[in-house]
Amino acid sequence: MPEHEADTTHSTPAREVGDFLRRRREQIAHRWADEPLFRTVFTVSRDEAVDAGRVIVDALAQVADAQRIEDPDAAGFTGVREQLARMGAARSRAGLSTTQVSSELAALLPPVENLLVADLEQEDSERRRECAIALSVLMGTLRLVTMQTALSENQALIDRQRLQLLEVATPVIKLWDGIVAVPLIGTLDSARSQVVMETLLDAVVDQHARFAILDITGVPTVDSLVAQHLMKTVAAARLMGAECVVSGIRPAIAQTIVHLGLDLGTVKTRASLADALGYCLNELGANIVNAPAEGAVRR
Repeated sequence: MPEHEADTTHSTPAREVGDFLRRRREQIAHRWADEPLFRTVFTVSRDEAVDAGRVIVDALAQVADAQRIEDPDAAGFTGVREQLARMGAARSRAGLSTTQVSSELAALLPPVENLLVADLEQEDSERRRECAIALSVLMGTLRLVTMQTALSENQALIDRQRLQLLEVATPVIKLWDGIVAVPLIGTLDSARSQVVMETLLDAVVDQHARFAILDITGVPTVDSLVAQHLMKTVAAARLMGAECVVSGIRPAIAQTIVHLGLDLGTVKTRASLADALGYCLNELGANIVNAPAEGAVRR
């Protein structure tokens, strides 16, 4: 039996696909460079798109050699995950839906499949069918890896932006020398309460503040966990040498705190931010003088 026929007989369809990918690496990379996914992501230089295609073809060949064409965790995909994530995320940022990105990935199969059919023209129909199935499975796994990686990157971006929004939504205002305030608006959850604590304590250190006001006038409701976070914030500020005053406790929140049985006896509270500021100024020894009414005669 000729050596070529013996190799074909003992080679699995996956490994034969791996050999094909290495043989046709350049043609595949150049054909992919003209596909929408590559062409729209690598807009500066076509050579850059071709280079990216070569890297992905090499990864697919490695996966095929390992006969793990159905495994998205195969070692061959490790080296290209970052690149695949950038490509998928770039198309998502361009306004494409997940389905549209998946369709662009699916469009990478026909150019490769056409080359495979031409390469195996001398093989029997059953062998061609097995290799075509192996290639289709491998490209399907590539789509899965790309979408998983891109979605993970997008989720990480969303988490970072959420944290940034929390920080922006928790401003620390210097009201007076030695007095800082954090006006809170909207729903408080555990994550935001933690950001409030960290932001306030940083401000106490930076501003050398003796008083810190937590104004919750704009907070519609507080649960037991959030109330405990606020009390921990008060205690932490006290440990750093600052007295914390909570202002703007709404009637509904006051009732909730009472029903929960939380003891705020050690926490200074005031009805409004103005009352809290007046208390802090008085403690600092500042004299507050009301301006005379318009038209009043000074004596």
